[in-house]
Amino acid sequence: MRVATRGLAGGPVRPPGGRRPTCPGSAVLQSRKGRLLGFPADIRPSPIAGTWYPGTAEGLTQSVDRQLEQAAVVTLPGTVVGVIVPHAGHVYSGIVAAHAFRLLKGLRPRVVAVVSPLHLPYRGEVLTTGHAAYATPLGPIPVEQGLLSDFERHLRETAGLRLARVRDDQEHSLEIELPFLQRTLAGPFHLLPVMLRDQSPTVARAVGQSLAAVLHGQPALLVGSSDLSHFYPDPIARQLDSVILGRIEAFDPAGVLAAEEEGVGFACGRGALAAVLWAARDLGADAVRVLRHATSGDVTGDLSSVVGYGAAAIYRSAPAS
Repeated sequence: MRVATRGLAGGPVRPPGGRRPTCPGSAVLQSRKGRLLGFPADIRPSPIAGTWYPGTAEGLTQSVDRQLEQAAVVTLPGTVVGVIVPHAGHVYSGIVAAHAFRLLKGLRPRVVAVVSPLHLPYRGEVLTTGHAAYATPLGPIPVEQGLLSDFERHLRETAGLRLARVRDDQEHSLEIELPFLQRTLAGPFHLLPVMLRDQSPTVARAVGQSLAAVLHGQPALLVGSSDLSHFYPDPIARQLDSVILGRIEAFDPAGVLAAEEEGVGFACGRGALAAVLWAARDLGADAVRVLRHATSGDVTGDLSSVVGYGAAAIYRSAPAS
């Protein structure tokens, strides 16, 4: 996996144990015993609030809502099953992500499975949080512990894979999507967080199949988190990204995974993308539409070395009338 090292435009900036900014109020949420306003007290504090996105509820609400308003209104010929979105700092990739998240306005899933890569060297092939909830400045999001246990069991029994749990992780690529979900979905939801350290075809397919198995019959959404090419000149990045986006739109998870080996396209979360595509197909999705592509150069003006971002919707086509 190509690991970015240049900060908010794409890729991690700190190893485990590094100093992290905390979400305002998260220390209070964590330090209290018992339950707080109906939420578990064991809440993962945000390591990226105030850097990768605004650190206050007011600032974050205004920022996310502004990007959602700027995103194009798209009508799909069917029902959204999932979205594919980038995971750089909101100032860089938020407007691209907003094109997908805007489609979720008014939906009421009970659970949202967010699948991301794991850029940092924690042990394990497939990981999840060891906390009971995630914190953002917009409030805590509880983890769906029952479905997470079902996912863990299915993954172990069908693929021999262990689901590792990590606490106080520094991974940005899963959390960065949560404020958009909090501002678009019509009601509270539970989170099923999955991070892939091993993005091989075997692991990605197993994760996708296990997600579909536990989400079947649930009011659920899938979110696949990935940036695209890293640190190429803008024209080359756009060429590479077009290959990945073409394979996404062709609903070809195996092709997404093969692109890097073929040297024709790159995505730091290729395994997460493939897993979500496989899960969505098992849940009845039959089509994908790419909604937006951009690079960090569109924000910074520096086209010499950019990170690519793409957004797409995965949906179940409406029956022909």
